[in-house]
Amino acid sequence: MKGRDFLSTHDFTLAEINHFLDFADELKAKHKRGEEQHLLKGKTLGMIFQKASTRTRVSFEVGMWQLGGHALFLSAGEMQIGRGEPIADTARVLSRYVDGIMIRTYAHDDVVQLAKHADIPIINGLTDLLHPCQVMADLMTIREYKKNLKGLKLAYIGDGNNMANELMYGGAKVGMHVTIANPVGYNPSEEVLKAAQADALLTGARIEVVHDPLAAAKDADIIYTDVWASMGKEQEQLKRAVVFKDFQVNANLMRVARPDAIVMHCLPAHRGEEITHEVMEGPQSVVFDEAENRLHAQKAIMALTM
Repeated sequence: MKGRDFLSTHDFTLAEINHFLDFADELKAKHKRGEEQHLLKGKTLGMIFQKASTRTRVSFEVGMWQLGGHALFLSAGEMQIGRGEPIADTARVLSRYVDGIMIRTYAHDDVVQLAKHADIPIINGLTDLLHPCQVMADLMTIREYKKNLKGLKLAYIGDGNNMANELMYGGAKVGMHVTIANPVGYNPSEEVLKAAQADALLTGARIEVVHDPLAAAKDADIIYTDVWASMGKEQEQLKRAVVFKDFQVNANLMRVARPDAIVMHCLPAHRGEEITHEVMEGPQSVVFDEAENRLHAQKAIMALTM
């Protein structure tokens, strides 16, 4: 997979996704044993940030260091791209300086254009449409707890945002049933839904969108949620608090899931809104293991593509 871009899980086969996950498991095990993992010695990752970040910046920066390479933080506000330089020009210049680019931005087309014009691997650190690195960490975490992926049911409760979109893609690829439950008018991308359902035909997965959170959560193996107002939608916070009030992951919702269901959240969490403190800190929560796995899943992506 050397030289490949990582823009979405939709772009990879089941075998390729499993290869990423198996390698992430191997890198994590080596890290726990204190073994050296210098697979990218002498290489540099350029990290372009147009959105604020905690997990993405730290995990990529630490990940490159653990792989023996160097990560370069590039704030869009301090780059010429923030002053109108075409993405195509930025892509071609950076291709001559660094060995790979990770970008965290708003418009998904910016990532597509960067990949089109760059001669080095482009990794999608997040866009308003998709969040593939998070879903790779999610799949890694689910495998750790459930041992397999095919045939499991994941219920995503909340906004039809980039997480909902990418979970549909990722679930379809690995044969995991994904039910998105969101208020009417806050659906995930119709284009992504159709593409994920097409992928699901090959793996036996079921991808659906409903508007009843309890129906979605019934007999689920995984309960997943995210903030009600994603980055860039903060001005809608008060309105969404009213619209989404019945879409909270709480003890009542957990009662209809399977007794051994795990709870996931991509973070940051607004406790008392999309998830209660009780559930977030409860025995079924794997939220912080999930956050840890961002590091190892992304190391696998970087090592295999760069």
